[in-house]
Amino acid sequence: MESYSFKNVDFTYPEGEKKALRNISFTVQQGEFVILCGPSGCGKSTLLRHLKSCLTPHGLFSGEIRYQGKLLAEMSQREQAQQIGYVLQSPENQVVTDKVWHELAFGLESLGYDTPTIRRRVAEIAAFFGIENWFYKNVTELSGGQKQRVALARTMVMKPKILLLDEPLSALDGVIKESIKSKIKEIAREYNLTTIIVTHDPEEALTLSDKVLIINDGKISQYGKPSEIINEPGNVFVKNFILNQLEIKRNNIYQLFCNYMNQQAVTA
Repeated sequence: MESYSFKNVDFTYPEGEKKALRNISFTVQQGEFVILCGPSGCGKSTLLRHLKSCLTPHGLFSGEIRYQGKLLAEMSQREQAQQIGYVLQSPENQVVTDKVWHELAFGLESLGYDTPTIRRRVAEIAAFFGIENWFYKNVTELSGGQKQRVALARTMVMKPKILLLDEPLSALDGVIKESIKSKIKEIAREYNLTTIIVTHDPEEALTLSDKVLIINDGKISQYGKPSEIINEPGNVFVKNFILNQLEIKRNNIYQLFCNYMNQQAVTA
């Protein structure tokens, strides 16, 4: 079954001089793990926000977006809240309560679930994420990685069919980043979720996903399996983007290593 189907989608922001999305057509199957990848300003976050109506930016839209065969625009806000989960790049921007336990329960409370159901679901998801000991902590006390874990738990307590993530790893590094990456993969597999993530990092795209959709200047440059994109880049842009980004990442790692060695030499 198709989770999403885009057909000839164009979008222009108010007073925009050019289209942010141009002739976007692709499908995502139920249970697939898809990454939207491309340089800054290419339109990948704009595309992600069109996957849930309450997030869709204002502007001039044309084309067709379907969710499980039904026009997305015809789905009620309640249906979308229950079935389509979304986590922002900065989890702080989605915090609505003070305590961790209330943050997990808030979405269910908003939809009118009874107290026993809320308690059971919150307990189940907290156990899955290993955050029971944080229940009575203030969200503001948590580290960046802990906030990201709470944001994922808050989304998953709704038992969505879709998980949308906007650069969930960009503000993290090292062990924390790998931990959250592993948890995202575990969630997708455990709950058979259709997972769609935005990133500018081709390494994340090629190692996490079933399929990668590479965007440039609002258009799809290539959509396929990671192996296809590595072995048969669709065009010069795709080839250069992947190579350049990986080279930048390699240089950054090398510079961090050099800085670390210099610090060790100073303190020795």
